[in-house]
Amino acid sequence: MRILATLLLISNASAFTLSSFTSGSSLGSHASPSRSSQSQSSSSMLSMKTIAVFGASGLTSSECVYQALKNGDKVVGLTRNPDNLKIPQGSGGAEAGKTLTDPNLTMIGGSVTNPADVAKVFESGPIDGVIVGLGGKTSDVGDTMLTDGTINIMNAMKEKDVKRIAVITSIGAGDSKDQAPFFFKVLMATAMKKIFNDKNNQEKAVFESGLDYCVVRPGGLTVEAPTGIVNVIDGQAGSITRADVAEFCLDAVTMEDFPYIGKAPCISSVGGTGWVKDRSKAARGEE
Repeated sequence: MRILATLLLISNASAFTLSSFTSGSSLGSHASPSRSSQSQSSSSMLSMKTIAVFGASGLTSSECVYQALKNGDKVVGLTRNPDNLKIPQGSGGAEAGKTLTDPNLTMIGGSVTNPADVAKVFESGPIDGVIVGLGGKTSDVGDTMLTDGTINIMNAMKEKDVKRIAVITSIGAGDSKDQAPFFFKVLMATAMKKIFNDKNNQEKAVFESGLDYCVVRPGGLTVEAPTGIVNVIDGQAGSITRADVAEFCLDAVTMEDFPYIGKAPCISSVGGTGWVKDRSKAARGEE
């Protein structure tokens, strides 16, 4: 079952308007229409066959893999270490942490910086949508892995005429710098300077690609259960579960009329007043 995230377009911390991906819907902010109900509208869902996920064993990417499989889709994943793919904590419930296997899952070991490895994903069969969720310390993966890897992926997409892509970056990247909390801006200019240089260049490459892209800039990430709510933020972004980010990305590559194609939305599930380094519920005053 697909839970389509309801979007709350927030212009500041105190005022917002409610909208939904489903035209004519009067659903509240916690509403969860099923994928089957969405598929009845020919304009709502692409005819999805296979989703490619790059960086597939990462915390957010594994949510994308898991949720796509639960939706009945096929997934082809590329990661340096396929054995590291586990059922995610957020959506996995009691099964979280176990090895993730499925008849509809194909895992390929390799690096996005190697065009030959990337090509293997697209040689496995027709790909209908791509999610890029790359990560890692620059000391481990290099200063330009995000940019180089994403360019390799997009080149392979163009060779196979694949159009739809969702790329996960971060709040603070590109023109969202002012939406990051002050302490995070300090990190961006110091300890995280190299990774944000790479993220900025990665985004620029996507913007200039000519593909049907959505650059996804999440706020502070948690591994808690999905809320089914995604706030698109104009001001400072709050926190968001990796499960909700994954749902947003899956919508971006499966919904024909997804409203953020060609855009770079900043998203969070909790408010718009900023976030703190402690990602726990207690830190957000929720317990």
